[in-house]
Amino acid sequence: MILYLKALHIIFVVTWFAGLFYIVRLFVYHAEANQQPEPKRSVLIDHFKGAERRLWFGITWPSAIITWIFGLWLAYEYFRLDFPGWLLLKLAMVFGLTIYHLWCHSVFLAFKRDEIKWSGMAFRVWNEVATIFLVAIVFLVVLKDQLNWLYGVLGMFVFAAVLMAGINLYKRYREKR
Repeated sequence: MILYLKALHIIFVVTWFAGLFYIVRLFVYHAEANQQPEPKRSVLIDHFKGAERRLWFGITWPSAIITWIFGLWLAYEYFRLDFPGWLLLKLAMVFGLTIYHLWCHSVFLAFKRDEIKWSGMAFRVWNEVATIFLVAIVFLVVLKDQLNWLYGVLGMFVFAAVLMAGINLYKRYREKR
């Protein structure tokens, strides 16, 4: 049974991350569509509102909830209530990812009310937050022992710095075009 739980947990982790990656990409396009002239603006915004709603409630929210259910069930099956340190750190990171998910929900609601507070570029940067969580969580789960996960967390910060540098280079490239 434990292998089925693990498989289902991984499947819903993947779909949750897919939803988080794609919803923020839709926010990028939605924010940029707001700068278009009419009637193109209205057509695009209606399209993005529908796509965001379907993705958010059809994939992302259900995946997040099911990920938590299978993940906690799996942790209980493996460790009962004696969770090792690496798992507590993973749970803290997943909690951080859940906070990011809730932030995305607040942005989703703001877009629904036609309140666009950030630029497409700002959303491009925020789109990478889920990537940083993904890298950190996977390294932590795979490496597990304390010295290796410490290197993994340090690697996450290096990865985040390289990612931000890449985003800045891309921004400069777009501004020159």
